[in-house]
Order: sequence, then structure tokens, then C-alpha cells
Amino acid sequence: MSELIQNTHPRPKTESVKPARAAKPAVKPRGIRQSMSDLHIWTGLLAGWILYSMFLTGTVSYFRDEISQYMRPELRATQPMPPAAEVAERIAARVLERTPGTQQIFITLPTARSPVASAFWRDPKIQGRRGFEQDVFDATTGQELHARSTEGGDFFYGFHFNLHYMSPLWGRWIAGFCAMFMLVAIVSGVITHKKIFIDFFTFRWGKGQRSWLDAHSALSVLGLPFHFIITYSGLITLMVMFMPWGMQTLQSPVQRQEVTNEMRLYLPAGKPSGESAALYDVADLVRQAEQRWGAGSVGTVQINNAGDAISRVAVVRQLSRQVSTIPRYMLFDGHSGKLLKEKESAGAAATTQGVVYGLHLGRFADIVVRWLYFLVSLAGTAMVGTGLVLWTVKRRAKLPDPERPYFGFRLVERLNIASIAGLSVAMTAFLWGNRLLPVEMAQRSQWEIHLFFIAWGVSLLYALVRPAKRAWVELLWLVAALLALLPVLNAFTTDRPLWSSIARGDWVYAGFDCTLLILALLHATLAVRTARHTPRRKPQVQRRVHEPKLAPAGRSHT
Repeated sequence: MSELIQNTHPRPKTESVKPARAAKPAVKPRGIRQSMSDLHIWTGLLAGWILYSMFLTGTVSYFRDEISQYMRPELRATQPMPPAAEVAERIAARVLERTPGTQQIFITLPTARSPVASAFWRDPKIQGRRGFEQDVFDATTGQELHARSTEGGDFFYGFHFNLHYMSPLWGRWIAGFCAMFMLVAIVSGVITHKKIFIDFFTFRWGKGQRSWLDAHSALSVLGLPFHFIITYSGLITLMVMFMPWGMQTLQSPVQRQEVTNEMRLYLPAGKPSGESAALYDVADLVRQAEQRWGAGSVGTVQINNAGDAISRVAVVRQLSRQVSTIPRYMLFDGHSGKLLKEKESAGAAATTQGVVYGLHLGRFADIVVRWLYFLVSLAGTAMVGTGLVLWTVKRRAKLPDPERPYFGFRLVERLNIASIAGLSVAMTAFLWGNRLLPVEMAQRSQWEIHLFFIAWGVSLLYALVRPAKRAWVELLWLVAALLALLPVLNAFTTDRPLWSSIARGDWVYAGFDCTLLILALLHATLAVRTARHTPRRKPQVQRRVHEPKLAPAGRSHT
């Protein structure tokens, strides 16, 4: 019993108890906003330089026809405009006179935005893609117009999604990949900035990083629905390339052609029968289409196997008369003039794709809506640009020595300068090349494009060798000077100076010159503000030096 009692009451231990260690504070898990912030930053940065160029060239492409007019000053609008039926007849006859036996002719009729007729056709003597010729024609006489060779606004439009100096397929893959990054950046940005709509009404000038963030937020909210639908619709335009499995399930080429015809106008010429037959009156076919759609509604005419018994003529309605890009056309027998097919609608899937694509292109827009497209898209370009600059502004303040940043920071900063200021230099150099290169120069249009990329490359080299702030200021001033002097250059090299254009009511040229002056003022303002900006430095923490305390008098440390 005593042993049991002793066992139930153990003796207290005499060993000293070690004090318990203080518990480490629990690490707070990262929330969704922090994760979305990292996603937003890095997706925007990695694709930001290409996205900026895609946005800016896509923005100016809303005035693609007007840019092409400005870059071909020899072409003038015919007043009054002759009927579309007569123009189509004259152009078709002229092309057949120049190239007998051509299998395909594509005629684009003049409009208010593009007052000259154009055509491209296949030369049967040359095979492949090089077997096409193109020219512009006087709408009244049908004779060729001698204008300088230039891609005009078509270059910006093509670069916007094809890039350049590479296969269009690779260019579209790169553009589509960056558009996916843009879509992720938009969604993650909305999640990250929980007060994004409140900050839209709060802009603080001269606050360094805070000002850049306010500008980025305001520009994002200003056109948020537009930015989303433009990015999403851009991906929709390439959906067959990204997801080709549906088309691959169609084994028959005829079925694939039918699917393509639902979304695009693709009428292959086919093999001619070899039996000669006179081509039906093209003017009469265009009049039949105008009776159904209205006067001035025909946009293009396609003629296949002219002079053959199985010839076909397709009269296509203007895309500016509808939002959707789904083609509406009337297909006639080219020999008898009999209506073979009339397409006025498409399936639900094709119609949806056509409407989304049409919203992206904006070809249906009148002058007011087109300017709205331009301004909101320009805000989207600035959104991408301010995001790129914000990355460097935010991190510069945290650098131990802002004068000696690490390599990654210097690389991003220089790429920002070349992508933003350098692209403006390149686009302006493209317009200067259009006025200065000899009109009869061989491959002139290609050299205008080469000049664009040469100027862009030189801007990158300049940004690499100059201090960052000086490179920003000097390149912005260079763009401002080039833009401001371009109307002066136009006055000396053409017979369409600004004052003469205003007097004649030539608002395409007058508006273009005025827009150049406004853009020059904008770049000059950015140059002045950049020159006056002083980046904030990280506050230096002063370390206290602990000196040994002196012992009181009469006491010994030992």
C-alpha cells in the first residue's frame, strides 16, 4: 500500500525546467489580390512592349484609308463621283485589256473615304503569290493613275497583327499570344485594384509613383469595356488558327470551303472550261445589286474566268453598311447574267463571329464613331505605356543606389524608351520617308517600311548608350520636332499645303496636318514634364554608433 501511495504521488523533479521558446508569428497566407497583382505585373511586363506597338498601330489603323490618301498626294477625289456600275465596267474592261486571259479580277469601288478605284488581278503567266498585279484607276475614265508606290495605312494595319519580316503565321501566333496575356492582365488588374473606380476620380499631380498609378488606373477604367472587347475580339479573329480541330474533322475540301464562305468571301476561280463566251455587262449586274441594297451600297466586284463559258461575277455589299463582317453578295453567271446565289445571312455561330470581328475593325463607323474608337484606343495605348513606366518608377525608389541599378532594371528601362518614344520616332520617320524618297525609286514602298524599322532600331541603340532620363527627353523632343515639321515638309514637296487644303475644303489633308501638330504638342509636353521630373530616392536609414559607457568615478570595471 505504501508503495502504491508513493507511486501515485511521484516526487517532484529537481531538474531545472527550460523556458519555453517564444512562438513564431504565423505567416499570413497570400490573398487573391496579392496573387493577382503579381500576375498582372508580370503578364503586362513580359508582353507589354509588343502590346504597346500592336495597340498604337491598331489605333491609327482606324484611319487607314485617310493615311493612305495622305501618303499618295497625287490622287485626288473625282467630283462628282460617277455611278458605281459605270466604274466597275470601266475598270473590268481596262484590266482585261492589259491582261487578257486573267482568271481572277478583284475590283474595289471608290467611296467617300477612298475616292479612287483600285483592282488587283492574277497574271496567268506567273504562278504563286507573285502572280498578282494591282493598280489604282481614275473613276471617271478608267485609266491608271500614276501615284507613288506606298503601303500607306495598310502597313500599320498589317503590322498590328502580322508584325513584319516574318511569316504572317508566326506573326499572328505572337500577336495572339500577347493578346492572351493582355486579357489576363485586364482581368487580374480589375481584381487587384479594389478601388479602381474610386481612384478614377482621384488624380494627384507631381506625386511620382502615385501619379503614374493614378494615370494607369484612370486610363484603364476610361475604356475598360472597350479594352476588353478589343482584346477578346482580336482573339476571336484568329480562333480558327488557335483551335483548328473543328476544321480538321471536315475531310472534304468542299465542306471546308463552305465553312470558309460562311465567314469570308472566298470564291475560287476554278478551272476554265476552255469554251469562249462573252462576259455579261458588269454594269447591269451592279445595278441589280443596287436595286436590292440601295444606291452606293456595292463595295467590291469579283470576276472569275472572264471570257469563259463558266465565268462568275460576285457583287459584294460594302462592309461600311453593316456591323458584321459576314459577306453579303449576289453571285451571277458571267455569261448569261443569271442570278445563281444570293447570300444575305449566315448561321448563328458565323454571325456572332462576324459581329465580334466587325466591332474590332470598326469599318461600320462614321466619322464621329471612328474618332471615338481612335481616342479610346489611344487611351488603351497609354494604359499599356504607363504600366510599363510604372514598373520602373516603382522599383527605382527601392533601389539601394538608383544611379547604378541592376542589369534587369536597366534592360526594362531601355526597352521602355525604345518601345514608347522609339516607336513614335519610327512612325514619324515612315511618313517622312514617304515625302523624301524618290517617287520613281525601285521597291519604294518596301524602303518606306525599311526606314520605319531602321529608325526604330537606331532609337533602341540611342536609348542604350544615353542616360535613361536624357534618352527619354531627347527622343520625345525629336518626335515633337519631326511631327511639327511634317506639315512644313508636305507644303514644300506637294501642292497640298495646309492653308490650301483648308481653302479647298480638303479636310482629309487639313485634318491630318492639324492632327500632326496636336501630336507634336503632346510629345513636347511629355518631354518637358519628363525633364522636370525628379525621382524620389529611398530614405537612408542612419545607423547609430554605440559607444562604450564610462564607469562612474571611483568605480572599477574589474
